Amino acid sequence: MATPIDPTATAFLLAENRNMPMHVGGLQLFKKPEGAGRGYVRELFEAMSSPEEIAPLFLKRPYRSLRTGGQLFWRPDEQFDIEHHVRHSALPKPGRVRELLELCSRLHSTRLAWERPLWEAHVIEGLRDGRVAMYTKTHHALLDGVSAMRLLASVLSTDPDQRDMPPPWGARPRRGRAESAADKDAAEVSVSALRTALGLTVEAAGLPTALVKTITKGLRNQTSALSFYAPRTIFNQDITGSRRFAAQDWPVERLRAIGKATGTTINDVVMAMCSGAMRTYLQELDALPDAPLVAMVPVGLNAKQSQIASAEGGNAVGAVMVQLATDLADPARRLASIHRSMKDGKEALSSMTPVQILAMSALGQAPAILTPLLRMQGIVRPPYNLIISNVPGPRTAHYWNGAEMLGTYPLSIPINGMALNITCTSYNGLMCFGLTGCRRTVPRLQRMLAHLDDELTALERAAGV
Repeated sequence: MATPIDPTATAFLLAENRNMPMHVGGLQLFKKPEGAGRGYVRELFEAMSSPEEIAPLFLKRPYRSLRTGGQLFWRPDEQFDIEHHVRHSALPKPGRVRELLELCSRLHSTRLAWERPLWEAHVIEGLRDGRVAMYTKTHHALLDGVSAMRLLASVLSTDPDQRDMPPPWGARPRRGRAESAADKDAAEVSVSALRTALGLTVEAAGLPTALVKTITKGLRNQTSALSFYAPRTIFNQDITGSRRFAAQDWPVERLRAIGKATGTTINDVVMAMCSGAMRTYLQELDALPDAPLVAMVPVGLNAKQSQIASAEGGNAVGAVMVQLATDLADPARRLASIHRSMKDGKEALSSMTPVQILAMSALGQAPAILTPLLRMQGIVRPPYNLIISNVPGPRTAHYWNGAEMLGTYPLSIPINGMALNITCTSYNGLMCFGLTGCRRTVPRLQRMLAHLDDELTALERAAGV
């Protein structure tokens, strides 16, 4: 049965082109269970490619025709071919992480075809240390990064002896009348929230009061929930379709110790690591602007209760525009500046209702969306230079049918005018960084990993830990 595609998902589908694939991805590393034989990876692949039933979300594909009046619909793929979606790959020798990241970079560069459901999964062997990798990609019209993380967590277990877990695309038993968050269709959730938000005109009418103060700060180029100006950088230009992916993890305890010693948060320390890495990277290329870079940072807030509060706890998601203080040479001063910027942005959003937060976030995103759409790069200054997000993950070790997940690294979406995306995921005491950039626009992306490591050490030294 065909169902209309909601406006948000439609926008992701229509914005896509060869240079701008609109899918999110993930790379997971697994340790083989004790006693696994030489054929373990083949057995793992066969188990993942033969679930008892495919979840409906992973069966639908976009469709439009004269009969639909040109409107996009989801409809089930009547010729679904699991072998197209689940694939088995092997790395060339010497089987280093370098070869793995290069493969993921190439896989992440290709678009997903509309004539099939918009997802792929690759089981990858050949790492010389014996680990097994899985790379997945899913169109943003189906799932965003947070939903994808929740879906992955829903099929993992803290029990290493459990052996009846389906792959993420396998159907799971219904849990009574109430579905879990991972089982919900992301499109249905978006439509429901949109309809409710549009109906709350009285509450949204209060936006101008909260908006005046925020816009004033934005126009002054101060810290704010809104940004109208960011310096031009090499990241803010048209991109190609080729991607480069870099990933590494650091112990969360190192970040926590810095935060405790300086009165800042772990997220502030993540931002400071990225700030220092960006500063060094751009200095090497003789491309560091005098003005500080601005990052768009999605944040979860315990906003005021309203009719659109989430059934999962009333959280609202907004976007804070953070000045990264890349004009400051001292790591301690950069961290303090970022902390103030984050705090100020959160305070601006916390004074608003959830409807107002949605409107404010949309207003802040508008320049970034409209500029490439109207082909105005180089004419209009970007509202921010890059996106940095931090998605919380499981705090303890998790397993898939006995295989321990050792790390999980997100791959995201660069767009025209925004050639670099940094996404972090916490897992089992690690902060896992995933850097996704345009291969041509962001040269030598992997060097940023060394800069991140150097900056973490510099922050520890400055904090005295």
